[in-house]
Amino acid sequence: MSRRYRLLASLVVVACLAGCAADDPHRRAKTGAVVGAVVGGVAGKQIGDDRAGTIVGAAIGAIAGGMVGNYMDRQQQEFERVLREEQQQHAVEIERMKDDTLKISLSNEVSFDFDSARIKPSFYPTLNDLGGVLQKYDRTIVHIVGHTDSTGSEAYNQALSERRAEAVARYLEGRGVDASRLRAEGRGESEPRDTNATAAGRQLNRRVEVYVRPVVEGQEQQAFRPPRYPQQ
Repeated sequence: MSRRYRLLASLVVVACLAGCAADDPHRRAKTGAVVGAVVGGVAGKQIGDDRAGTIVGAAIGAIAGGMVGNYMDRQQQEFERVLREEQQQHAVEIERMKDDTLKISLSNEVSFDFDSARIKPSFYPTLNDLGGVLQKYDRTIVHIVGHTDSTGSEAYNQALSERRAEAVARYLEGRGVDASRLRAEGRGESEPRDTNATAAGRQLNRRVEVYVRPVVEGQEQQAFRPPRYPQQ
């Protein structure tokens, strides 16, 4: 399931508890307990309210507009440093989008077995490094998008792409990335990078993309919107 409603549920609870007496010595403990319960029980829904995105973005921590470029520069440099070997092997690609979003493409050939949503153990170190940088630069929302080639039925490919995106999201959460920052979705065969008429093209189309979007002060909701970029 998607992670957006678990975040919305947290917002509702926090908003309610914000009305508690400020001098209540147990206020923080109560808030943590209730939010944890709601998040655990409402996992998988979608957040579509811009106002909710603004509130959550502020809670995560927003970047002042003039500092966004520098913040994302440093994060990109860190990704390129820890994932240098994977880039050289063409297992990972790192791109900078015009809006300062970082797009990290993970090849399915090295991350998943054929027709499987189980991450290969050999790919764990790569995701560990990815998760480490995401933890360090935590003023971002992380959109994980699964893609397939056109082999098989459209419905099957859609489901497989969703399972693979969720698998990556769960792994990153397990490595300490805050679940409220993670969004997972599948787009099946609908957004190919190349032709599906050749083996090389199909290989490029089988991928998981990680979009790291900055939470910008005053524009927090934009970080929560699903990335829709033309193919590079």
